[in-house]
Amino acid sequence: MLTRLVGGEVVDPVNGGTRQRDVWMRDGVLIDAPEGEAAEQTHDVSGCIVMAGAIDIHSHIGGGNVNTARLLLPEHHAAHQPRPANTPLSNAGWSTFQTGTLYAQMGFTTVVEPAMAPYTALHTHLELADIPIIDKATLAILGNDDFTLSLLRNGKSSAMLDDYIAWVVGSTRALGVKVINAGAAAAFKENVRSFSLDDVVPEYGVSSRKIVKSLQASVSRLGIPHPLHVHANNLGIAGSADTAADTIAATEGVPLHLAHLQFYGYGTEGKRKFSSEAARLAELVNANPDVTIDIGQVMFGQTVTISSDVLRQFTAIGNANPKKTVIMDGDGNGGGGIVPYRYKQDYYGSLQWAVGLELFLLITDPWRVFFTTDHPNGAPFTSYPELFELLMSSSARDAKSAELNATALELTTLASVRREYNFEEIAIMTRAAPAKLLGLKDRGHLGAGAIADVAVYRKGKDIAKMFREAALVFKNGDLVVKNGKVTHYRWGKTLRLNPPPDKAMVKRMKDYHEERYGLSLDWFTFPDSAIQRDAPFAEVSCNN
Repeated sequence: MLTRLVGGEVVDPVNGGTRQRDVWMRDGVLIDAPEGEAAEQTHDVSGCIVMAGAIDIHSHIGGGNVNTARLLLPEHHAAHQPRPANTPLSNAGWSTFQTGTLYAQMGFTTVVEPAMAPYTALHTHLELADIPIIDKATLAILGNDDFTLSLLRNGKSSAMLDDYIAWVVGSTRALGVKVINAGAAAAFKENVRSFSLDDVVPEYGVSSRKIVKSLQASVSRLGIPHPLHVHANNLGIAGSADTAADTIAATEGVPLHLAHLQFYGYGTEGKRKFSSEAARLAELVNANPDVTIDIGQVMFGQTVTISSDVLRQFTAIGNANPKKTVIMDGDGNGGGGIVPYRYKQDYYGSLQWAVGLELFLLITDPWRVFFTTDHPNGAPFTSYPELFELLMSSSARDAKSAELNATALELTTLASVRREYNFEEIAIMTRAAPAKLLGLKDRGHLGAGAIADVAVYRKGKDIAKMFREAALVFKNGDLVVKNGKVTHYRWGKTLRLNPPPDKAMVKRMKDYHEERYGLSLDWFTFPDSAIQRDAPFAEVSCNN
């Protein structure tokens, strides 16, 4: 079908910036205006902003830890009934199916699950396959598993590490690689309770820095488009900014992505020894072109924290609200912790909220800072509309700040920062830049040849309402949302890399699994046919 959007203000930083023009699409693909043809379907979008479909690079939407969080809170899940207010997941406890609809209503069409344990890949992909409308992708977790640590301990070649990472990425159908508190889960098994960048993993004799640097270099050599996605050490504690600064400095000319930087934006000033170091970190990011970051913004209310950083989650048990948690030990990258938490408008919550906004506003390049709440850890993704408003309106920030703890805000620079994001910067941060970072050349822009993922927003003074209820959303050319409501369901695909496996590494993995687990490698791998969808995966190319 030939479809035309007419009269809209098109915001497309990749193709000419912001200007009024028509958008044409046919058979799921954007095209140049055809000569001598009339559209079969025309939508008048006068008075609207037109952007490519949004991309979320870091949102925990499927897999073992997400489902464990659901299991932890059964009293609020019976028959998918509405949950009592002010309870964990009361505003984030929707079903897998609803995840797709809620994202689509806001104009998001691609979402990355950033923490897939390789041995639970089938579970993760089965769950992602049940999320409608949006395309999905995953990052495979490495850096705490015995095989990686043994390779580094034994001084094996970088080529062997490359072959192993390529096998993991290919066999798990991942789009990239993530490391979570490198080496800490392995150290936690030896009763280590604090672990920093230069600490050494017992038994293996390798430091966290060595693990990060080795994985970072391997991802680069393999041509994986997305740089190593790093959940650094010491998340969420006073003084964590020093760890973030050391990690930023460790890039040494090789690209690296630092996840949820807000949770590392804390210093030790003030009576409570908990202060903002956002300005310092923003300066370091601005000065280092090899670093990209996402924020992990905190918004107020009840949520549940979900992480494979088992050491950090164990130390957070005392903060659980309500007082119940799950801490799981697994092989290497398969453990984690679930800790319900409520962000209050007290000293600590106010400071965390401000730190995230400081980072958004002080990092100057929108191509290197990414819009996330680390769903659900900082806030549910359904809080995005309110966050857009805070970024685009200094008066909205002032109004909210007036409700918060003044002592905490005095230890931040937020009140002095008057920057307001414009629509083009929003389009870069949520569309063009994520597509570039992930190597997805077919989306994030509205140029001819891109897939027809298009979001249309009705301009108005209420910024949050504008982004909460998209006027129109097209997914691969299908109209799926109208006036903020889903009108048509379709299945998206899961985006993956497919590097060819090294035959010697496959044999090595077969022998390793037989020796370590007494099980065939077939227990840990699966065919595409296990995902009962027609063509569930779409391949993305490596850079080499």
